[in-house]
Amino acid sequence: MWCYSRLVTVPSISSGGSVRPDAPRRSLVARRRPFDSIAEATWDALVARSPAATPFSRNCVQHAWWEAYGESAHDQTLVVVDEAAPDEIVGIAPLMHRHELEPGDLAAHTSIRHQPGPALRPVPDSATAVFFGASYHADYATILAAPEDLPAVCDAVVAALADEDPSRWDVVDLRRLRAGDPATDALVAAFEWVAPRGCWLVTREQEEVCPVLTLPAGIDFDGYLGTLDKKERHEIRRKIRRAEAAGPIALTKSEDPFEDLGAFIDLHQKRWGEDGLFPATEGGAASRRFFAGLFEDCAPMGIVELDFLSVGGRRIAAGVILDDGHTVYYYNAGVEPDARELSPGVVMVASYIQRAIELGRNRIDFMRGNEPYKYEWGAKDEPIERLLVQRTVVPEGVAAAAQGVAAPEGR
Repeated sequence: MWCYSRLVTVPSISSGGSVRPDAPRRSLVARRRPFDSIAEATWDALVARSPAATPFSRNCVQHAWWEAYGESAHDQTLVVVDEAAPDEIVGIAPLMHRHELEPGDLAAHTSIRHQPGPALRPVPDSATAVFFGASYHADYATILAAPEDLPAVCDAVVAALADEDPSRWDVVDLRRLRAGDPATDALVAAFEWVAPRGCWLVTREQEEVCPVLTLPAGIDFDGYLGTLDKKERHEIRRKIRRAEAAGPIALTKSEDPFEDLGAFIDLHQKRWGEDGLFPATEGGAASRRFFAGLFEDCAPMGIVELDFLSVGGRRIAAGVILDDGHTVYYYNAGVEPDARELSPGVVMVASYIQRAIELGRNRIDFMRGNEPYKYEWGAKDEPIERLLVQRTVVPEGVAAAAQGVAAPEGR
């Protein structure tokens, strides 16, 4: 990619809205607004209109993250408005900026990636990066806007980032973009249009996979088991029967998840120990605050749910899910190691699938990571993508040779 230094100093590309001649002709501009200054109803109305939004984009989930982890990042939320109607928010880019690796990240066990996966383009730990808000703990992210507004909204967002002082960011590192999200295509188009002027390198790559189980319409649980490999079907039925022999199986929704947070943490730590979310560290304390916020603010809205699995009255597992009315997102879990003979993990997933079928949900999303158990249930990989924009160094001698070079024709 050729970059010319003179192009870095071109006049602002954000004045007038769209940066590409083929973009919708609407005078949109992106402006910084503190996250807490945006009304929850306004935020969630845009979530409802965004084609790739999930419960992770909901205001209460983002709020829980900022309350728990706000000290490790700086708010860079952008709202996009029409200059003709500046009081109407057309789009939101839920962004934050921080270093790729903050000084306290290692001690707090904070990492942007938790699962092995494809090798990604490396970025220096010292790089100041613009991320989606809550990227470290949300499995999906996107730009919030109606489909018809997405191209112009993304143009405005990229224009605002281009107009930032170069010292404010070294990279734009947007993770957790679902494959097929039209916001990704719109962002790529906007970034690639600006890239020659800003000497930017734009990379789009697969970040990880999210195995997802699709439930055929009208199927019951036995019918669903019939779709699985014979060996897997036999093992699941055998383990369920063994648990049933020990007593009635019940997956019970907590009526007060905030009050029951301690019970969930206890089961989670029994399963994961120091590798879990809640060790006796600064990071563990932040995780407690995050889940407390989820349970206090999101659970009453039906977005987040805490469930306990019991066999014969004995509590052996706990699960946290998100639910948008179509998909059940299997977010986190903990099990009682002393109940291994009852196969708590298998029985709990089976119970969630049965409940999803009963409620008419058509997908179980096992979230990021390619752990083998997910595929035993028939899940198929759905990729998530990373969009990385890096400032590049202008080679010596290129600047002088580039004097007088015009922008590409038609741009």
